[in-house]
Amino acid sequence: MSALVSPIEKSNRPELVLHHAVWRASQMGSFQAAGTPTGYSALDSELPNGGWPSSTLIELLVQQAGIGEMRLLRPALRRIAAGRRIVLLRPPYLPQAAAWAAWGLPPDSLLWVKAPRSADALWSAEQILRNGSCGALIFWEAHARPESLRRLLLAAQASDMLFWMLRPLSCLPHASPSPLRLALRPASGGIDIEIVKRRGPRRDEPIHLPLEDSPAVAVSPVLPQSSDAHLDQRAPATAAARNNPAELV
Repeated sequence: MSALVSPIEKSNRPELVLHHAVWRASQMGSFQAAGTPTGYSALDSELPNGGWPSSTLIELLVQQAGIGEMRLLRPALRRIAAGRRIVLLRPPYLPQAAAWAAWGLPPDSLLWVKAPRSADALWSAEQILRNGSCGALIFWEAHARPESLRRLLLAAQASDMLFWMLRPLSCLPHASPSPLRLALRPASGGIDIEIVKRRGPRRDEPIHLPLEDSPAVAVSPVLPQSSDAHLDQRAPATAAARNNPAELV
């Protein structure tokens, strides 16, 4: 027989304190690690912890390469490059050293990893996250099974790195363990960001971010080699890794 609890007894019970990994759908959740400001107040206000969360997997679903996704990340990358290295894993085009420098990012703070196959790239991403010696990883990958994403998420949770994974917008309906998924589409003067998944209430309206820039910094540092003749064609960092499936250059 269940015991009856009087209103007085109920009032003496301690309040329930939610762990950072537990959130109500009507409230904004949080991550254990502090967020890095995105540089855009309109976006920060819609993200748990008020910025890009570290120690997790952030998915950016892009309609096409070069719509402003790198300019979106630029403010956070500048913070990271001040003290730690940034890894570019399997970018769609050759990174441009001159464009990085124009953004205030020292080219020698960047590591470019080339992987011939998706399996090699996924393995490399996991090793980079587990190593933890860098400040951020940007990984371009179109083909990844849910179990592979889960492994990357677990590796990210054991690090203090910022980890963005750029995938095609066609991956939007596919299941993903990522706690933060954003869909990026080009818009007049900037980009529209749809919050596909977050620890917080649902938002149906996209966030429009203007990405106005001066000509000196408007060019993305990851573009086709033939897109602009004045760009420096050198790679950001030069090294070699032999007998490994992924090549670091």
